[in-house]
Amino acid sequence: MALAALSRQLGAALQPQRPTDRLQQRAGASRPATPCRRQARRLLCSAQLAAEQSSKLDIDWDSLGFGLQHVGATMFMASCSAADGKWSAGELQPYGPLPMYPSAQALNYGQAVFEGMKAQRSAKDRIVLFRPEANAERMAEGAARLSMCPPPKELFLEAVCKTVEANSDFVPPQGKGSLYLRPLLLGSGPILGLGPAPSYTLVVYCASVGSYFKGGQLTPIDLIVETRFHRSAPGGMGGTKCAGNYSPVLVTQLAAKKEGYSDVVYLDAKTDTYLEEVSSCNIFVVKGKTIRTPPLQGTILPGVTRRSIIELARSRGYTVEEVPVSVDEAMQADEIFTTGTAVVVSPVGSLTYQGERRQFGEPGQPGPVALELYDQLTGLQQEKLADPFGWVHPVC
Repeated sequence: MALAALSRQLGAALQPQRPTDRLQQRAGASRPATPCRRQARRLLCSAQLAAEQSSKLDIDWDSLGFGLQHVGATMFMASCSAADGKWSAGELQPYGPLPMYPSAQALNYGQAVFEGMKAQRSAKDRIVLFRPEANAERMAEGAARLSMCPPPKELFLEAVCKTVEANSDFVPPQGKGSLYLRPLLLGSGPILGLGPAPSYTLVVYCASVGSYFKGGQLTPIDLIVETRFHRSAPGGMGGTKCAGNYSPVLVTQLAAKKEGYSDVVYLDAKTDTYLEEVSSCNIFVVKGKTIRTPPLQGTILPGVTRRSIIELARSRGYTVEEVPVSVDEAMQADEIFTTGTAVVVSPVGSLTYQGERRQFGEPGQPGPVALELYDQLTGLQQEKLADPFGWVHPVC
């Protein structure tokens, strides 16, 4: 196991010096560089604790929430110097704090993009990922927008797969949840004046998770349309999965939750007329056999689940249109649902706009289209159904 190997490696670094080593030092002979003994001791302790955590894993799979209560014991880390743009091979190490200067670019100027992915146990008794290449491509696009060194697709996929393999015990039983993966690209190098970081770090960590919303999967959520703040504007960063896009929505999201809503829907910044997206997921509006969703014009995130639902719905005979959707049209829809890696497909039970509340379907029951597409998507992701698209990526 990776943890055992790391423990052996760090243990060797802590062995007392041999007499010949001390003699060489006195004579001024050079010795191979080794990690700081204090840091080595700390990492060794982390490795031992992580190994113990993994061996004593005791998770109630039926009560999983969406959080870090059951974080994976191992993470992957690689680095890159902006001077030559070359990435290190990377390695697995115990999950823990990142060494970083207060002057790190990411902490001062926000050079940081991330991804969200899931690994699941499938009906074929193996662990699989869903369209990881699309996540690698989106991270590279986000890195380009923020002038960062993107990790090569091969390194991204290797990092994700190795993290899954090392934390396979944290993957829930089939149908009980998933192992949520968070690839994170940081401008970790120190800098004072505004500019790109001199170096970058790729980290992949994970955690066992269940449903994103507290009500559970497929429990309809209540949304309110935000009329004061905007999530993004044309020409901005709304289409990039960068860290800075998310904290600004908390002020409206938290206020909405205090009023009993699950989340907030934002409108376009130009006219306050058209739906954009929910705080952390895309939105779809259904009328008959037609499904509409806001177009990708740089203001909303190009979700991997969004893209998959569009292709899946079209293959099942629906007309799917990527066009502006007015809030008035949404209030008259037959059904609304949201999509995202974390939420998968989440039916909307009600939409409230300027004090008017519209209920969709029977209270507490998902709409038929959302249910159909959820069953098809998760059936494909868990290899219960055939995968004609080639989206499923086996890991182990």
